[in-house]
Amino acid sequence: MTAPKENQTTRRRAPGMSPEQRREMIIRTAIPLITEYGSAVTTAKIARAAGIGEGTIFRVFADKDELLQACIAEALSPEHAIRELGAIDVSQPLPDRLAEAAEALQAHMDRLGAIIGSLGHGGGKHPGTVRGAGREESTTRTRAALAELLEPDKAALRRPPEQIAALFLGLLFTQPRTQDEPELTPQELVEVFLHGAVSGVAK
Repeated sequence: MTAPKENQTTRRRAPGMSPEQRREMIIRTAIPLITEYGSAVTTAKIARAAGIGEGTIFRVFADKDELLQACIAEALSPEHAIRELGAIDVSQPLPDRLAEAAEALQAHMDRLGAIIGSLGHGGGKHPGTVRGAGREESTTRTRAALAELLEPDKAALRRPPEQIAALFLGLLFTQPRTQDEPELTPQELVEVFLHGAVSGVAK
């Protein structure tokens, strides 16, 4: 009786990555290293972290400069934040929805700030070049995703959801830092945004 050929099936090699998949994998691996080492990070270090040969990087990117710019573009991309906004349960009360949105957007900005900051010294043209190219589109798409979260409460809003979304983003990204007071939590920021700075009714 012939033995079953299960081992042949289980040992079959997984299909290789497409160039685009390999590119995305390298970028995902490189971003935390760039955040830690800045522009001093080497392609050899990135390759080791990705478990690939250094030559594989240069089959996908022309040089290290192109890889750095691709990583900044990925950090600037609102895709991850927009997916998180889209995953928020719209059946929740508005304050809870906005608090979750604030957490997702602050995480996105922290990630962006870390990589831009790490390349700010000796990063040359990288931050300014890509930031100018993608900032407006990123803001527009993020505002639209936030407006969708506000849509269920449209009738209760004093202004259209798009305008409320723009105001919320403005408060979220420009809240002042003071030495004497801790930074507002997302919940505290939402409370001030929805109910104002006055506690109770002013006499």
